[in-house]
Amino acid sequence: MLNFGIFDWIDSTGSELADLYEARLKLLEFADQAGFYCYHLAEHQATPLGMAPSPGIFLAAAAQRTKRIRLGPLVYLLPLYNPIRLTQEICMLDHLSRGRLELGVGRGVSPYELAFYDVEPQQSRGMFREALDAVLSGLSKGEVVSEGTYFSTQAVRLHMQPLQRPYPPLWYPTDNADSIKWLAQEGFNTITHYPPLTKIRELFELYQDTWQEHRADPDRLNAHVPDPKYGIVRHVYVADTDAQALREAKQGFAGFIQNFNYLRVLNGDTSGRAEYLADFEARMADGLHIVGSPATVREQVEEQVEATGCNYFVGSFFFGSLSFDQTMNSIRLFAEEVMPAFARGE
Repeated sequence: MLNFGIFDWIDSTGSELADLYEARLKLLEFADQAGFYCYHLAEHQATPLGMAPSPGIFLAAAAQRTKRIRLGPLVYLLPLYNPIRLTQEICMLDHLSRGRLELGVGRGVSPYELAFYDVEPQQSRGMFREALDAVLSGLSKGEVVSEGTYFSTQAVRLHMQPLQRPYPPLWYPTDNADSIKWLAQEGFNTITHYPPLTKIRELFELYQDTWQEHRADPDRLNAHVPDPKYGIVRHVYVADTDAQALREAKQGFAGFIQNFNYLRVLNGDTSGRAEYLADFEARMADGLHIVGSPATVREQVEEQVEATGCNYFVGSFFFGSLSFDQTMNSIRLFAEEVMPAFARGE
């Protein structure tokens, strides 16, 4: 059985923030009832791409409006956090959600956002590993210790533990073959966004081979997760007909990609990446959007799952200038007319 998740940025729509958050929470109430596995929320700083720069705050609210769906940042940008504070916030969120937290971690891929916190991109990898070691020690042992180059503190004894032991399941998104080997060795869950389907297949086959080789290693960081997920993320929009879905998705995506490219344009990026990202048809051709009637979307999901070998499909249903009603109709059609086919093994 294929699991389905949701990935979200909570990008700006121009509406009041309170209304934006409330609309998301209502959609999550539906997703909770519809059988989605997990809601993953990105973290971005000082950009209209991410109106939840502290994902834990929004997820705490989501935990009170849902009962079953799992919830997680994807990711906490570890170089931007004090390990002591973050460890305690993770504990809080795991209890507020009654053990439904999925813990996504990363080092940050946007040099512009890292620069807001005076973090050099070349420092981020070392900062990530130091912070991760400190946080996982705090979660599993109740004591945060860091004697590294970037984070240094004497042992701080905490007075709380996460509900899930030794800590919530770990996630790390990547498109990189070197990273995928490390993730598989440690048993991390992972997702990927942008590589071509054949490249994703190679990444996931590498993941499977490496995971099988190390699955019995007792000291893996995510050893408490018996069957890790490796999934793909796609923008998804479903409407009654292909023509309607394509028209509305393209209109909605224009607002999203303006938010997505905001920092690139602001900083004069000349790589050409912004132009490609804004090209809806090019992204459709590369399989990054799945758009159409329920039958068309079902077929496209099946094709991509088979082509990539993934065991987890994650849809980005909320984006840009799509209205609440449009998004609600899309995710309802997906839940009612696409997901059941995979539960039946069609």
